[in-house]
Amino acid sequence: MASISFERDYDPAYGCAVPIGDQVRRMTVPNGGPFTFHGTNSYIVGHGDVAIIDPGPDDPAHIEALLRATEGERIRHIIITHTHRDHSPGAARLKARTGATLLGEGPHRLARPLATGETNRMDASGDMDFVPDRALVDGERIDGGDWALTAIATPGHAANHLAFALEGTPLLFSGDHVMKWATTIVAPPDGSMADYMASLDRLAERPETIYLPGHGGPVEDAPAFVRGLKAHRRMREVAIVHRIGRGDRTIAEVVAAIYRETPKALHGAAALSVLAHLEDLVARERLRAPNGVTLDGIFEPV
Repeated sequence: MASISFERDYDPAYGCAVPIGDQVRRMTVPNGGPFTFHGTNSYIVGHGDVAIIDPGPDDPAHIEALLRATEGERIRHIIITHTHRDHSPGAARLKARTGATLLGEGPHRLARPLATGETNRMDASGDMDFVPDRALVDGERIDGGDWALTAIATPGHAANHLAFALEGTPLLFSGDHVMKWATTIVAPPDGSMADYMASLDRLAERPETIYLPGHGGPVEDAPAFVRGLKAHRRMREVAIVHRIGRGDRTIAEVVAAIYRETPKALHGAAALSVLAHLEDLVARERLRAPNGVTLDGIFEPV
């Protein structure tokens, strides 16, 4: 079975455009935190006529840094991997300064409807104001003259998540779908574990070998890393089924058992991750949820 090791050694070089190969520069927003690592990565693609992938939150200083880094060039496209507030709100400010075209899959939306009485615990993380000038579809090509990107639908972390392959290179911009520093949060109803796993399978079949993620450093030997991520998720799934089989009946009990080494402050996020797995397990008839799949529901072995 494939395994993975996460890498937390990373220099964000705030305010600097860090070259990655011939056609890409990375700038990291200073918005570090438990879910953003050292901050959100914005990528400048091309030279002369350029695209900005994920300008980040509405951080005026970071937008100014992007404009300084591209002085004498034309920002033609602003491309959004997904509409979480650490990735897309800066697009409006950057568009106002440059007139660039906003590209993304579409406005923020949930992966599934809210259940009766359910609230969206991730509601504050969604950028509800983003509307692209042009909605991208899976497989669509963005032509920048001396560079081209292909959009790849990768729902799971967010329903409207896209990755982007840089034509003629081994590079793929993976957003928050695949990262080297930690596993991706999949939190219903914002995200879907079934979609996330299917998107991992899709990326593993692609030829790109280096991923440039939304947070942290590059993912090298990316297809093997993706296979390791899938194995990691399946092992988490086995642990959840085991705990239910041992008598745990609630998400709180499962989290207390399998996230013992995780700081208590992150147990809320862990509970949402367990919920995502449980939704998938119940849909696949591996477990039962007599009163429906909810954060405070009861789960039983099949």
